[in-house]
Amino acid sequence: MDVDIAVFARAPVAGQAKTRLIPMLGAKGAAELQHALIRRSLTTALAANLGPVSLWCTPDCEHPAFVACSKQLCVPLFPQHGVDLGARMFHAFAQLCRQRPTLIIGTDCPALTVDMLRAAANVLLEGRGAVFVPAEDGGYVLIGLRHAVASLFSGMPWGSDTVMAESRERLRRAGLRYQELAPSWDLDRTEDFDRLRASGLMTAMGLDPSSVDASGIDSARIP
Repeated sequence: MDVDIAVFARAPVAGQAKTRLIPMLGAKGAAELQHALIRRSLTTALAANLGPVSLWCTPDCEHPAFVACSKQLCVPLFPQHGVDLGARMFHAFAQLCRQRPTLIIGTDCPALTVDMLRAAANVLLEGRGAVFVPAEDGGYVLIGLRHAVASLFSGMPWGSDTVMAESRERLRRAGLRYQELAPSWDLDRTEDFDRLRASGLMTAMGLDPSSVDASGIDSARIP
């Protein structure tokens, strides 16, 4: 297989990362969680062994967590460019799809697996123009394209529960053959964190599920 995977990530800055979880985890704990989610997404992408993996960073590539991921996991860093998420994703697709089909994932779906990434790649390699893993909240946690399609990104109501529905309508209007895989869940709210803790994934992420309070989370195992 030869498919790019671009991981989109926000720097794990205390007070700016996973802000809806700050009341539960504190600013430091929410940033530690974001750091662990970045590494989880990268290690899953690398384990899928589909092709090049890259980390696309915002607000820039200078945060120590990004630099450490690049050095330890041997992934290149690229800055995200654009006025909103849609512009930033379109820019990445426009760069990467020149070479090969591309998947973009974020860091908010710790349940994303190697098998899910490989299934998405297969959809593109079999000739469909697009593939999605919808999110249970109405968005999506993965998008894959063979070619950059501007209409999928401009003026999209990002952050709303209509993103996937709007994407379907735009795909229909563009006449683009696509496939949706089974939906997954993303990690934004306190109830999502409770789900993460119950899932058993925290240990795999290097976090101690028994040590969670407003003073932070035990992230001693995060490299």
